[in-house]
Amino acid sequence: MQSLSNIERARFALENGQRVPSATLSPVVSASWERCRQLGLDPGTEPRDVVVAFADVQRRREDHKGLRRLALAEMQLLHSQIAGSNFLIAFADPDGVVLDTISDQHFADSRGGRSIIPGSAWGETERGTNGLGLAVLLKEPVAIYGREHYFRCHGHLSCMAAPILDANGALVGLLDASCSNEARQQHTHALVRMAAAQIENGLIYQARSNVFIFAFHPRAEYLDTLSAGLLAVSRDGEVTSLNRPGQALLAGLPAAQGCHFEDLFEGRFGAAMDGLLDGGVMRIRDRAGSTVFMVCRQIGTKNLAKNLAKNLAETGRDVLTEQAWPSRSAIATPLAEPDFVCLDTGLRQAMEGLADAVRLRMPIHICGETGTGKELMARHVHAVSGRKGEFTALNCGAVPEALFISEIFGHERGAFTNARNDGAPGLARLADGGTLFLDEVADIPPAAQTALLRFLDSMEVRAVGGQKTRKVDVQIISATNCDLAARVSERRFRADLLFRLNAFTISMPPLRDRRDFAGIVKYLMRVLAPEAAITDAAIERLRQRKWPGNIRELQSALQRALVRRRMAFVDEDSFDKGDELVDQSTCEACSGHALNQFKCREIRSTYAASGGNIAVTARTLGLSRTTVYKHVR
Repeated sequence: MQSLSNIERARFALENGQRVPSATLSPVVSASWERCRQLGLDPGTEPRDVVVAFADVQRRREDHKGLRRLALAEMQLLHSQIAGSNFLIAFADPDGVVLDTISDQHFADSRGGRSIIPGSAWGETERGTNGLGLAVLLKEPVAIYGREHYFRCHGHLSCMAAPILDANGALVGLLDASCSNEARQQHTHALVRMAAAQIENGLIYQARSNVFIFAFHPRAEYLDTLSAGLLAVSRDGEVTSLNRPGQALLAGLPAAQGCHFEDLFEGRFGAAMDGLLDGGVMRIRDRAGSTVFMVCRQIGTKNLAKNLAKNLAETGRDVLTEQAWPSRSAIATPLAEPDFVCLDTGLRQAMEGLADAVRLRMPIHICGETGTGKELMARHVHAVSGRKGEFTALNCGAVPEALFISEIFGHERGAFTNARNDGAPGLARLADGGTLFLDEVADIPPAAQTALLRFLDSMEVRAVGGQKTRKVDVQIISATNCDLAARVSERRFRADLLFRLNAFTISMPPLRDRRDFAGIVKYLMRVLAPEAAITDAAIERLRQRKWPGNIRELQSALQRALVRRRMAFVDEDSFDKGDELVDQSTCEACSGHALNQFKCREIRSTYAASGGNIAVTARTLGLSRTTVYKHVR
């Protein structure tokens, strides 16, 4: 970092249009200032505030789904390492657009924290000299302290950014730690670089699951550290990936994707494998004459092997024989089977990575229409997590606004009027070691959204009227049938809370789109009447309906059919024609109001599916009878 006098001399020259004195800045910062000048940026003005649309952020997050899971885990760890230091951790895509942030509340509320939000673009052309922008440009770790920033208004910030490269060496994202300049910590830049290196290694394991991965280092005790080289090698010895520490350790050699193991290390590839596949650490010399220690960290999947004898004949290289190929495979986290029908390919794809997500303690968000099985999915997530604690559910729409915070965080005795005499622990504490399921999360009152966001960042609970905080370990699951992005646009739901809740999202498809529709019908029949069969023709007739009430509506239709049937089975004649009529209209009060129409149609269609039963409709939708009556009268 430059001395204060040098920085002030450089800034005086910059802001007065003079030539910046040589040696007052690092070459990286000096070159960046010159580029910004050539772009016509005025260091004394506010930078161009570029924030992409919320839908674009969602698309970018989906494009980097696998990387994002790894990044969020490292961000959580990194934040815990520097917690209380007034920092913000950001994950950005290769364009320098921030996708996720985790921050201390004080910094989040500061001017700098309010400018580093999901969707904000931090390229050099928009924000001048800054850590993220330079890391994108240089593909190298960069630290920009205080007044090294091009724009004067950023002089109170320090930012340390590190690029993330994929298994092919391409830039796929960035990590950044930003803080107020007065609170900077010299070791933070090293922590950010380590976190990025950990993610890069994870990407190599993800992308090269079908090949060998070896770790190597001149000192055996460093093989389990981030300074170890990581080498992905196909079964015929071709190098498919090499991490950055590996490239540094093999500097001067043709260490690049596509080279051969024998181009880098002495001896025959097959002979080296004999020692490595025994699971031990072996000594090997590289082609520059240096000795390194090497160990096998992954053995590729056997079923991806080709005809090895043919490769040997074509390449003349020493490769492993088919008999030598080990039967072990790379470790993968299996997806536990749910205890409900789940054969739809779209739903299965949405659930990919769920086991890893809960292992990394990522909040899970479940969205879908009413009746699609969101709570069943939430209970499945709890089962996948393997947590021993309770599954604790809260219907956010059923709790009065004044009591919402005390319902989650608890309250002390006498904390407010009508408070229980002995106080209450709160659902977050009851769920400690287990799962807290926040159903109908769109209905969380605005004041409670801030408290919930703070809880998600710290996992600390303080009861209403209490002084002490308590740390809890809770898996968060949220669910809604509303469009939260629209709620954000209408300023009815906090954008930062949405970004925290939907770290991993599962969309429950409506019943009309389910490819496993027949399986769902048969499952419900087994539950409702194990002795009764249902014909294929009956299932096909059911399949033609729109099912606005989804599985709940289907269950009601099957119940009525079981009552009407005259034989030991249900056929297409068991269904009343009235069951097929779905009221798509709305009541007069809701007509013309887009936000109310969806809820009104849902109530009226469920009312029709229930055979005009107000009580059943209210119970199905979790509403009062008065509310139902208002919409169907």
